[in-house]
Amino acid sequence: MKNKITSRSEDYSKWYNDIVSEAGLAESSDVRGCMVIKPYGFSIWELMKAELDKKFKETGHENAYFPLFVPKSLFEAEEKNAEGFAKECAVVTHYRLKNDPNKKGKLIVDPESKLEEELIVRPTSEAIIWKTYKKWIQSYRDLPILINQWANVVRWEMRTRLFLRTSEFLWQEGHTAHASKEEAVDETKLINDIYSDFAENFMAMPVIKGYKSESERFAGAEETLCIEALMQDGKALQAGTSHFLGQNFAKAFDVKYADKTGKLDYVWATSWGVSTRLMGALIMSHSDDTGLVLPPLLAPIQVIIIPLFKPKENVDEIEGKTTEIFQLLKSSGIRAKIDDRENVSLGFKLNDSEIKGIPMRIIIGQKEIDDDKFDVFFRHSLKKKSSDFNSLFELFSSSINSIQNEMISQSKLRLKKNTHEVDSYDKFKELISSQSGFIIAGWDGTNETEEAIKKETKATIRCIPELTDPQGINCIYSGKPARYKVIFSKSY
Repeated sequence: MKNKITSRSEDYSKWYNDIVSEAGLAESSDVRGCMVIKPYGFSIWELMKAELDKKFKETGHENAYFPLFVPKSLFEAEEKNAEGFAKECAVVTHYRLKNDPNKKGKLIVDPESKLEEELIVRPTSEAIIWKTYKKWIQSYRDLPILINQWANVVRWEMRTRLFLRTSEFLWQEGHTAHASKEEAVDETKLINDIYSDFAENFMAMPVIKGYKSESERFAGAEETLCIEALMQDGKALQAGTSHFLGQNFAKAFDVKYADKTGKLDYVWATSWGVSTRLMGALIMSHSDDTGLVLPPLLAPIQVIIIPLFKPKENVDEIEGKTTEIFQLLKSSGIRAKIDDRENVSLGFKLNDSEIKGIPMRIIIGQKEIDDDKFDVFFRHSLKKKSSDFNSLFELFSSSINSIQNEMISQSKLRLKKNTHEVDSYDKFKELISSQSGFIIAGWDGTNETEEAIKKETKATIRCIPELTDPQGINCIYSGKPARYKVIFSKSY
C-alpha cells in the first residue's frame, strides 16, 4: 500500500490534512466549515474527555447541560462578551418552513413563523448559565457552584481547518460561581494547572502557562490564563484557557448573594474550556511523514496483533497464540485488537497501523511460533524489540509507560530547542520570519507596541509567563523599560 501522506517539509498544511483523512479521524461535511468526526477520531476524543472529566470531578466539579439557544437579549446583557462574539454568531429568526407554492417539492421559510425575539446559537454559554444562576443563588450557602458541561458550540468561522478551527466544534465549558475574589482566582489557576498536567502527561505535549495580554483576553474576562503549545512547524497553538470573570457577569445578570451577616454582594465568577482543537494539537505535536503518532494513554488501540497465515501452516496454533496474548492484554486493561481481515494484504495492514499511529504492533505467524521469537514494532521510534512468547505480556505492559515517557521527553527537548530569548528587534524579526518557535522578549505593556509588532511581523503575544522577571530588560520594540517578559510567536 503506497503512503498517500505529503511530506511535512513539502507542504505542512497538506501533510496535516492528509493525516486527518488517511488516519480516518474526520472529514468535511456538507455544511461549510463543519466536520464529521469519524469513529477512530471520536474514540481519541472520548479518551481525552474521560480523563479530563475525571480530573474535574476529582476537584469537586459536576456536569450539567444548558440550552443550545440563547435569547438575543440575554446574550447582549454582558456588553464586552456580546461584542466579542457578535461577528461569529449564528442567529435563528424563524421556527418553521412551508411548501413553496411555486416549486413543487421545495421548502421556503414561513414568513408567519418569525420569532418575537431572535435566538443566538451558543458560541459560549455564559449568558444562559448566569441567567440560570440568578435563580439558584440567594446566599453564601449556595456557593460555590462548580459546573461543567460537555457540549457543542457554533462560531461562524470564515477560514476553517478540521479540528483546529471549525464553525461547529465539541468542547467542555466550566462555569463557576464563588463568594470571594480569592476563591475565583484560585479556581482559575486550578483549572489551568489541570489543563497543563493533562497536556504534558497524557498528550505528551509540554506547554507554557501564563496570562493573556489585555487584547488577547476572553471577551468579558478580567484575566485569562492559558496553556500554549508549540507545533512542529514552529507555530504556537492555544490549547486551553481559564478565565477570571470578576463580577462582570454577576452584575450583568444581577446575581447577588447574602453573606453570613446578611449583606448582599455580587458573585465572583470563572469560566474555562478546551475543545476538539486538542485533536489538532495532538496530530501536529507528534506525527511524521508516515502518519499519525499517538501517545499510548490516548491511543484507542495500544497494541495491534496481526496473525499471519500461510498455506500448509497450523492455523489453529497461530489462532491460539493470537487469542492468548489478546486475552492477556485485554484482561489487564490494555487496549488491544486483532487485525485478521482476509480482504487486505499484510502490507496494507502494516501501513494502516502506522498511519493510525497505533503505538505497538506484533505479527504472529508459524515462523515466530517455531523460533519463539516475536518482534514488537514501536510506532513512535519506528524500532523493534524481540521477545519470547512468555515475556511478551510484560514487554507490552511496561512499554505503555516507557513510550509515554519517551514521547514526553522528546517533546520537552523540542520545546527547549525552539524557545529563544532575544534583546533586539532585528533578531526578533529574523527568528519570526523563519518561524522558529517561541521567542521570549521584553514588552513595555502597551497595546500600541503589541499591535505594531503584530502588524509588522504577524507575531502575537501568546502568553505572559507566570515566573519571569523583567527587571533590567527593555522592550524590543520601543526600547522602554519592559513591564513583562513575554512569549511571542506566530500561531494557529
